[in-house]
Amino acid sequence: MAITSEDIHVVDLDRSRLSQVFWFFSGFIIMSIGLVGIIVPGLPTTPLMILAAACYARSSQKFYDWIINNKMFGHHVKNYREGKGIPRKSKPIILGTMWVFVLFAVLVAIPDSAPQVSKITTLVLALIGTIFILRIPNL
Repeated sequence: MAITSEDIHVVDLDRSRLSQVFWFFSGFIIMSIGLVGIIVPGLPTTPLMILAAACYARSSQKFYDWIINNKMFGHHVKNYREGKGIPRKSKPIILGTMWVFVLFAVLVAIPDSAPQVSKITTLVLALIGTIFILRIPNL
């Protein structure tokens, strides 16, 4: 049976109570950080809300609905969850911002006294993130 765009927005509560609590609190923490990102430059709101929505899709219809119906970022989360992708013009902004912070971390923030693996890991994860963003369909 194929999943429709309507089915993707129905929360799956067919799991243990412990699992639901875990996903709810994970979503709450991620959502809280994402909300801080609205006022703090460099802290991404939409990707964190997408992740929070994924957590709430396993635990709370009320909080999931709040995220996807939010006037500020809900349409982006909804489009992503439905597999429609992200706007083409957003990709250079996302990647540019990410790489500015990654290069700042590698060249300035991570001290030279830190194990070299920390800088290498940061670069590898940024490369994986770049590939992931490029593979998301254009809206």
